Amino acid sequence: NMSILSFYDQWPQYNRRIIEIIGAMSAEQLAIRPSPDLWPIWATVGHTAGGRVYWLCAVLGEPGMEITPFTDPTGKGWEDDLDTPRSADELVNALQTTWGVVTGCLTRWTPAMLADKITREYGGHRQIHSRGSVVQRLFSHDAYHCGELSQTLGIFGLPQIDLWRAD
Repeated sequence: NMSILSFYDQWPQYNRRIIEIIGAMSAEQLAIRPSPDLWPIWATVGHTAGGRVYWLCAVLGEPGMEITPFTDPTGKGWEDDLDTPRSADELVNALQTTWGVVTGCLTRWTPAMLADKITREYGGHRQIHSRGSVVQRLFSHDAYHCGELSQTLGIFGLPQIDLWRAD
């Protein structure tokens, strides 16, 4: 029973790269917004980590939510509370603990399991997702927000997240 971990072999590196940059940031840097109407850096990072728990634990029923800061991923979580900025340590913890959930899935899931269908009620509509579509969504969600964060960091003269740098 081959797992799908090898299909996503660069994803752990993406998570490490985010942690390297975010973990070294000050509260002032984490509060930077790309524009006044967009989220500060800390909220984008929190949203990225929280999305992992929402999709894997709340939607797919995977274990591990309790080890993360997102114990109610269907409600309003701390990543949504813009009046309570989060520290670099809190964000690193969120990225590390939610990565544990992702790793568990990538290790347990087999290629055949990617076709499993899951029904989700959202916004009054019934939606059908496959495990494969969810893992692709999360992989691209992480990459999307890394790009968004990198652009903001670059504009403000801060180190960017280099996802593909060799270790």
